[in-house]
Formats: sequence, structure tokens, C-alpha cells
Amino acid sequence: MSLETTLRDAQAGIGAALDGALAGFDGPVGDAMRHALAGGKRLRGILALESAALFDVPADRAMRAACAIEAVHAYSLVHDDLPCMDDDDLRRGRPTVHRQWDEATAVLAGDALQTLAFELLADPATDPDGAIRADLVLTLAQAAGAAGMVRGQALDIAAESAAAPLSLDEIKALQRLKTGRLLEWPCRAGAILGRADPAPLLDYAAKLGLAFQIADDLLDVEGDADAAGKALRKDAAAGKATFVSHLGAKAARARAVQLVEQAEMSVLIYSEKAATLRKIARYVVARDR
Repeated sequence: MSLETTLRDAQAGIGAALDGALAGFDGPVGDAMRHALAGGKRLRGILALESAALFDVPADRAMRAACAIEAVHAYSLVHDDLPCMDDDDLRRGRPTVHRQWDEATAVLAGDALQTLAFELLADPATDPDGAIRADLVLTLAQAAGAAGMVRGQALDIAAESAAAPLSLDEIKALQRLKTGRLLEWPCRAGAILGRADPAPLLDYAAKLGLAFQIADDLLDVEGDADAAGKALRKDAAAGKATFVSHLGAKAARARAVQLVEQAEMSVLIYSEKAATLRKIARYVVARDR
């Protein structure tokens, strides 16, 4: 099966599962949650499904982890788009939540998406073993919270008014938190659900996350806003240092390719069961959105 077909099928499955999870939520906040979760690559959810599949985790349990990480990712984007943060008008080719409704609804929808993620993980349907569920909840909180994605976002905001541009090492540290932790968690979740050592998958995720961010920086410079479904050229306009501003486009692209090769090596231990994870690594640097 081609990667395109695999991704399309997984995106549809995650979308249907999220629709089911949101079925009980009505009113503007419920509608805003559905708006925030519509579209997107579902990359984090797909990583959860593929990582869990390495250990033959039942698909319905893996899907709950996939929905949880997609809910947290959507919450982070809703809040990131707010006027107090990036003040974006467009996300995934559609108006951002605060533009479609208002700021209060966007804040509440983001809050509700975040708590939905933990509700999904804490439910016995995710795994009959309470210790496994607790581990999933704990590690997602650590990945998304004040020592994870939120800290990365705070560092990114601080960089906008810093006296000097960030160094390359500082950018790596920032992006490891802001982008990397939410790409790492679904890989960890698959291993947790499979009662397996997460180390190879965490190494894969670390390389994948860095390659993903370099590809994002390249898209911001060279991409098409219509294809990306969001505003581009923002980093240069804000005077932000990026992988591209430090390395140049050619060297940044070469570095991303090198990281992809390393990511593929990380999951060789799983042989053909990791074929899709290896294809995903190549996909993250070839995408146009």
C-alpha cells in the first residue's frame, strides 16, 4: 500500500473517531472544537497508530491515543493563533477559531480539547491496566506542559523581543520543546500501550521532530500560502532566527535529509513492521503544507 493511501485511510479513521468523541458536545464551544480538529495532516495521530502497531496493540486502544494527541495538538494551535500570541487569521485553509467565533470561545474550545485528551486516555477503554493509563496521562502532561510544549512556546515568544537572535543550539532547544515533544509523545504512547522499550521510537521521534521543524522553516521561506493553508514569511517579518536563517536553505535541506536517514535507522530494529514509519520520515521533509 502506498504511503498516500495509508495516510488517507488513517486520517479518515482518526477523523471519524474524533467525531465520535465530540458527539456529546454542543453549542459554540462544541462547534469550535470540531472546527479546530477538522483537516490537518493527522501526523501525530498516525505516529501513535503506527507505533502501537509495532507491538500488535489493539487498533481501538491505539486510536484513543491518536485522538488524544490530535486534541492536544489542536488545542495548542487554537491558543497559538490568538491575538495575544501569533494573531493568525487562517489555519488549515479556514478562519482561525477566534476569527470564526470570538476570543472567549477560542480559549474555551482550546481548554476543552486539552481536557478531552486526558479524558480519553484515563478511560478504561484505552487500556484495562490503570498503571498503563496513568503512564499515558503523565507522559502527555509532561510533553504538553510547562516543561514541554508550553515552555517551547514561551521561549519562542521571548525570542521575538530578545536583544540578539537565538543561536542554532538555542533554536534546537526551543523547537525540541515546542514541536518535538508533541511528535515524541505518540511514539512513546505506542510503546507504553505495547509494554515495550520506547528508546528506539524516542530516538526516531527526536530526529523526525528536528527534520519536521527544518522543513517548516523551509516552507515559511519557499512555500505557497494557499497550499500550506496558513500565512507564510512570518519568521522573516518578525526577525526570528531559524534553521534557514542560520544555515541557508541548501544546507538546511541537506541537514533535514540527514536527519531523516538517521530516523529511518532508528527503527530498523522493527524490520518491515516499521516500513510506514520510515516512509513518514521521508514525507515530513517532502510535504508542501
